[in-house]
Amino acid sequence: MGKINPNLSEFLRECNEFLSERKARGCSFSVIDSRDRAERMIQEYVTDIPNFDCIVDDEVFTSGYTVPVRIFNPNPNQALPVLLFLHGGGHMVDSVKAYDPICRKMAIATQHIVVAPEYRLAPENLYPANVEDTCGVARGVWSVLARQKMDHRKVLSVAGDSAGGSLSATLSHLAQFDSSIAIEKQVLIYPCVDYTAGCLSYQKYGAGYFLETDKCLWFFDKYFGESQCRKAASPLYMDFTARLPRTLVITAEFCPLCDEGKIYCEKVKSAGGFAKNLHFEGVIHGFLNVEDLLKKVCAEAYSGIGEFLNS
Repeated sequence: MGKINPNLSEFLRECNEFLSERKARGCSFSVIDSRDRAERMIQEYVTDIPNFDCIVDDEVFTSGYTVPVRIFNPNPNQALPVLLFLHGGGHMVDSVKAYDPICRKMAIATQHIVVAPEYRLAPENLYPANVEDTCGVARGVWSVLARQKMDHRKVLSVAGDSAGGSLSATLSHLAQFDSSIAIEKQVLIYPCVDYTAGCLSYQKYGAGYFLETDKCLWFFDKYFGESQCRKAASPLYMDFTARLPRTLVITAEFCPLCDEGKIYCEKVKSAGGFAKNLHFEGVIHGFLNVEDLLKKVCAEAYSGIGEFLNS
């Protein structure tokens, strides 16, 4: 095991003290509190927010649900490719509003038009509601860009962090067998691709490093109904073929999801596809959301994503 980045020491100390106090009081996890804390964390630790001239809100009309989207165009004077960005948050917390600074940075770093869906969250909407929303936006993205009269190239990639990484991978796997969806590349940022929580990193890094195993399991319990098969919903156990998009998987050393991201990467390669693992040592799950503590690491991650999408 390596050493944690010293810039994270105080942040982790505060997180661990908070968790210890809650456990000592016998407090259980709360949906509302988790949402509040997640949004405030990005507000506190992602403060370098780039100016942006072209951000518009719209909706994508699907058969079951009208999905609000926010569109970030870093260069309206050029026809850019499109990146569907799916925010993280355990399928339960965070929003497009909370991730607005990250979407701006992603659009600038990749020189893609970023389309960020406000997909439905658990526990109000159980699996597969957000998968349906993601597929609907992937099919309807061209219509909304045309309605906005936004010049673009008809090339679609997908990216997401954590639970958004799971949704991204799920979309890519479904697109292998759906001619109405074409995904050029996928970027999975410390993704959750195994809802069985069976990898060793859940034991090695599941306590003391911000995202804890018991919180992951609580997220899963809120996301799935009692009769739903979590293994079948896990991208790690879906069909891998050479039709999967070219794949970049970003992993963090002190992250309980680290192992499953690396295994996913190898499974793409074994199926005849292209996959690359960009691994960051000394950092935790969700490091993009604490950018002010890890500016160099985050800059490298954004640069790596941009290089991959534009190569």
